[in-house]
Order: sequence, then structure tokens, then C-alpha cells
Amino acid sequence: MAMESRLEQSSVMASTVQPDMVITDGFDFPVGAPSAKGYYNAQKFGVNNHLGDDWNGVGGGNTDFGDPVYSVGKGRVTEVSQFFGGWGKVVRVAYSYQENGVEKQVESLYAHMDSVYVKKDEVLSRGQKLGTIGNAEGIYLSHLHFEIRNKIALPLGQGYSKDQTGYLDPTKFIKAHRPK
Repeated sequence: MAMESRLEQSSVMASTVQPDMVITDGFDFPVGAPSAKGYYNAQKFGVNNHLGDDWNGVGGGNTDFGDPVYSVGKGRVTEVSQFFGGWGKVVRVAYSYQENGVEKQVESLYAHMDSVYVKKDEVLSRGQKLGTIGNAEGIYLSHLHFEIRNKIALPLGQGYSKDQTGYLDPTKFIKAHRPK
């Protein structure tokens, strides 16, 4: 289906997680699935108060434009929106997972995308292609801005902040929750 017909043109906050969330069996990386092969983390979480990871292809420049972006786990799409001011196309996905016998939830945010292939409330499998790497409509060189939040439905935010409340280091989180 064409991108334009599937992308909701809104700037509303993502909905809260549904109580019927399925539990994922682990998390993979959003590019070069499952292990980020062929990509590097160009701006890591916390560097310059960055609230996510910026994934780039090893070829540099715009060589990764249009490359696939994957769901990091089995989860439900909570938002698909076109934002302006540097965010571009954004997808949020919420996940439930077990940690030490306790069910927990996180939400991922995929930004600057070129194409989006999913819609709100769709349940995704771990590793399912959800879109492609973009450049926020030409604002940046192409890359994927990727966040993991342990507070569901936080406002979009600025991508940078000294206050990291509600945000997790995406690479550290994924490495700690790889499938067994």
C-alpha cells in the first residue's frame, strides 16, 4: 500500500499500551537485523544529551537511504505520524516482556523514516520490516533515530535532554534482552 495512504497526518501523543499486549520473546536491533550488521551507532544514547541511538550504514553519507527498518520485538504499533521540525515520519511500537518473572513494558520510537509500511494498532513480529531509513525530508543525511522509553506515551520531545527520565539506552537494553 502506498505510504501516503497509510501514514496518519497527526501530531497527537501515542496511545497507551493495550492490556492485551502479547509478550515478546526478546529484542533485536532495528537495522541489520538481528545484530546491526553493516551499521554503526553514530551518536549514542547520552552523548550530547542524546535520548536515543542514531544508526548509520557503514557506507556513510546517504548510502543507507531506503534500507529496511525492523521491529525490535513483537509489539503493537501505537503511533504512525508525520512530524515536522526535524522528526520526519515517526513510528512508535509498544512491547511487553518478562524480566525476573515480572511483566514490563517499553515503547520504541523510530524517526526520520522515508517509508512506513505499518499502521496504528497493528501487531508486529520481532524482525518484521516496518519501514525504511530516511532523512526527515532532506533535513539530515539519512539515518535512523531510535529510542527506547520505559514510560509509554511520553510526548515526542526534542531528542536531546539532560533529563533522561523515561528513556533507556537502546543498545544496552537490546543487548540485555536478546532472544534466548
